[in-house]
Amino acid sequence: MRTLESPTFLREQVVALARELGFDICRFANAAPPEHADAFRDWLEDGADGEMTYLARNAKKRCDPQQVLPGAKSVIVLALNYFQGDRVDENHGRIARYAWGEDYHQLIETKLNAIDRCLRKAGGVQKCYVDTGPLLERDHAASAGIGWHGKSTMLLNRELGTWFFLAEILTTLEFAPDRSQPDRCGSCTQCIHACPTGAITAPHHVDARRCISYLTIELKGSIPPELRPLIGDRIYGCDACLDACPWNRFARVSRETAFKMPSDIAGLRLRDYLTLDEEKFRELFHQSPIKRTKRRGLLRNVCVALGNVGGVDDLPALEKAATDREPLIAEHACWAIEQIRQRLFKSVS
Repeated sequence: MRTLESPTFLREQVVALARELGFDICRFANAAPPEHADAFRDWLEDGADGEMTYLARNAKKRCDPQQVLPGAKSVIVLALNYFQGDRVDENHGRIARYAWGEDYHQLIETKLNAIDRCLRKAGGVQKCYVDTGPLLERDHAASAGIGWHGKSTMLLNRELGTWFFLAEILTTLEFAPDRSQPDRCGSCTQCIHACPTGAITAPHHVDARRCISYLTIELKGSIPPELRPLIGDRIYGCDACLDACPWNRFARVSRETAFKMPSDIAGLRLRDYLTLDEEKFRELFHQSPIKRTKRRGLLRNVCVALGNVGGVDDLPALEKAATDREPLIAEHACWAIEQIRQRLFKSVS
């Protein structure tokens, strides 16, 4: 019987509230150990996580929701579309679409807090996460039927493609789980072939140490010289495997305008980034996910991109960057200068 206190009524409340808050999908899964827990442990053993030591540090929690929230019975999984269409601007540097606009963490956390308050009124205890919690979130999302695991390891949804953020609410309240979805990738391997660095070493297996998203965001030191030419003009993250996915032909622009790229960032040419000092960097990116790399990381990436696609007009900015007090920037600027000069020499010889 459906009453005001029944799980069915509360579930309907949560789904309606999630929609009101702007989420595109809200589904439910049991708070069970994730399907790929063993595969995750093997991946860590192989060292494929690179410098992301936080993954191993919280491995036990990631493999058991009870370690995160004792008494957890359900996981509420939410998806929020961030797709903003295509941006084709030459010599501006490519930024992964998820990082075009405002930092999604704070925006989504505010929405989750509203759902948490609703659940607390029903007697629930919750843990809410947006990308940063010790959960194998794609496993829980797949269990809830948000989508299925693509060969790139990204989660795919029939309506949203790959362009969506995931968020999770672990709760001590019990909800009937939704059904998972079947794998709809079939024999397609376009994402694997599209990876510029060959980071997708096999279906459903990514070596982060070769992934451009890892190299331009997670890696704090020098980018291996042999991988720099493969990065192209990407300066923050990479959408190559996502762009190649046929399911993304169904993507539609998000209702959330906060994910649009601000004009003061969209108008920057690659060499313009090299004029940013610490103060200007913080001012420009204080609401952006890009602040995560700090100035040293972003300008390192810009130097690599200029080394790959820059020309003679970019040399003055690079020569100044080669004297930057930050050694990481100076090193990559020197490399970029040499790359451009080699291209110029070939063009006149």
